[in-house]
Amino acid sequence: MKSISVIIPVYNEAGNVRQLHQEVVAACRKTDAPFGIIFIDDGSTDSTARIIKTLHPVKLIRLRKNFGQTAALDAGFSYAVNDYIVTLDGDGQNDPADIPRLIKHLEENDLDVVSGWRVDRKDTFGKRITSSGANFLRGILIKDGIHDSGCTLKIYTRESVSELSLFGEMHRFIPALLKMRGFRIGEIPVNHRQRQSGKTKYSFTRTFKGFLDMVSLWFWKKFAVRPLHLLGAGGILFLIAGFFSGMYAVSEYLNGQSMSDSTVPVLTAFLLITGMQLFISGLMLDMISKIYYKKHKGQSYFIYDITENNEVSS
Repeated sequence: MKSISVIIPVYNEAGNVRQLHQEVVAACRKTDAPFGIIFIDDGSTDSTARIIKTLHPVKLIRLRKNFGQTAALDAGFSYAVNDYIVTLDGDGQNDPADIPRLIKHLEENDLDVVSGWRVDRKDTFGKRITSSGANFLRGILIKDGIHDSGCTLKIYTRESVSELSLFGEMHRFIPALLKMRGFRIGEIPVNHRQRQSGKTKYSFTRTFKGFLDMVSLWFWKKFAVRPLHLLGAGGILFLIAGFFSGMYAVSEYLNGQSMSDSTVPVLTAFLLITGMQLFISGLMLDMISKIYYKKHKGQSYFIYDITENNEVSS
């Protein structure tokens, strides 16, 4: 029987963690599988950590400050020891009762990842509109086949996330990252609930950072192992354009035309210099990408302490 680790990143969720823990325990016990619950306290300034320490079973990982949800999930993946890893938000909007359905869909379809799809979202109008726009852009740039990659409620096989490194706001694009590595991903509709306590951590800044990470992921998907194909090709095009511009300038000069008032020499120099810079940059990035793949992963967070209260239960 497969075992389950449930990872829950939290930040100032004192009013939600106790009820959420009870629901997660009830959902996991319905699977009859051994399970563990890991809370990652992402620098909370309220009583979140103190409440979690009174729960059972639980493992609490406290980060030294608020590093963000991506770093919290990365820490959770590093400390999860079971076969299946389930992630969900700490605000209570994800429904733990969906966990058995996620497991069933993953096993029946031989998948590595199953993502929740909040078909009927209980969020503000502005947040839904922003998320819809982000999902539209993601569909164009990333094309991971997921309707709602921003839904934290997901299940992963431990193998799929064992070598995963997360930075920035990349938690939204984990299915895309794993699909790029050849893992099989799927999606099912899940229940979404209104927040009962606390304040949302959503902000425009997070949305903007997420967009930048989306562009970064697009570049990574297309050119991570071959940046020379992008920058080198661009550099060659500039060099070719510079060559023809220079040939035109030379022909005009040989025909007696004065170049002192012409912009063609300046244009030629610009095209040739830019072309060389792009080509050399492509060569350097190509070498850097190869070095990157030989390095083991780093981390974007620092742990304050770890409290364990019977992580695994049956």
